[in-house]
Amino acid sequence: MGRVASAKPESRTGVASFRLRDSVSQSAGVLLSACLLFSFGGLSAVAQSGRLKKPTPKSATKKPQTPAGPVAEPSPPANPNKTPPSAADNASGEVDSTDIVRVSSNLVPIPVSVFDARGIALTGLKREDFELRVDGQLRNISDLTRTETNVRMAMLFDNSGSIDFAREFEKQAAKHFFRRVMRPTDEAAIFSIGSENYLAQPLTTNVSLLERTIEGFARPEGSTSLFDAIIDAAAYLRPHTGRRVLVIVSDGVETTSRNDFETTMRQVLADDCQIFVVQTGLYEGANVRALAAERRMEQLSGQTGGAVYVPKTTDDLDAAFQQIAADLAQQYVLSYYSGEERRDGRFHLIDLRVKARKDVRVRARKGYYSPKPSNVAADEKHS
Repeated sequence: MGRVASAKPESRTGVASFRLRDSVSQSAGVLLSACLLFSFGGLSAVAQSGRLKKPTPKSATKKPQTPAGPVAEPSPPANPNKTPPSAADNASGEVDSTDIVRVSSNLVPIPVSVFDARGIALTGLKREDFELRVDGQLRNISDLTRTETNVRMAMLFDNSGSIDFAREFEKQAAKHFFRRVMRPTDEAAIFSIGSENYLAQPLTTNVSLLERTIEGFARPEGSTSLFDAIIDAAAYLRPHTGRRVLVIVSDGVETTSRNDFETTMRQVLADDCQIFVVQTGLYEGANVRALAAERRMEQLSGQTGGAVYVPKTTDDLDAAFQQIAADLAQQYVLSYYSGEERRDGRFHLIDLRVKARKDVRVRARKGYYSPKPSNVAADEKHS
């Protein structure tokens, strides 16, 4: 009987449960119908009221951008054991600092100087007078401009102990440079070369300020990190438009750089810099190290379309800076679009000639590093 008695409440419970579920189902149906009616009603209201208005953006006052590079007096970094940050660290951040390929677009600028057999610059040439070959293939020149393109220069002044005996000669050379080369629209910066390189004067148009910076340098001492200074200066100029020019006033002797010569060459070519060298510390009877330095300076200037000068007297010094000033004032700047097929991150040879003249000498960069494909650059950045 205990079993029969327990079965009856169990049966009533099942009926009650069934009725409860039926009631819930009916309530859910009513609720779903109400939701559908509300939704259609809302859509109808939106349709009648027209398009939804976009929120009005809040006005924001843009802060003026500060020029690249810190404003600094000619003094070494606060922490001599810390490597001074390069200009790449202060740029927009679009290019990874470990990536040697610095070209951010397919445009390849080619500053060109053309001289006749007597060494006189030819200034009346047109775009169709030039013939451009890249890796041996004929390419179109998209544009040609003259000296209206501004110059952004960085002078690398040797403050190492290797030039102690030629100190005043170096200072005189630097002053001649600024007085003869600077135009009102040009800007120049000064880097100090030594054991620890640093930006002594950011870009400025003030020639007097540049000269005072040179005068403010103390007695030279320490080793020479010339290659590192060249790379830092090229990175500093990279964010700036115009012709990017490095002028090195030094004996060219390298002792303590972290980077080697090949890396330095790749960097300046990738950053589209043209290098001129005033090598002031070489005299008759120079030792083997000095002669090796001279060859390296010739390679740097030759590959980038610049020149190296080795003045022995103040008269030679005047002639050297007059020639640099003439080169910058009489240059052509050709533009070449490499195309997407050239985005391989490799070095491409440039051969530029004047079509109808066999008696001329053309001085231009010997090649360029193309941009890497975006997917390859992204993979390398995250690897």
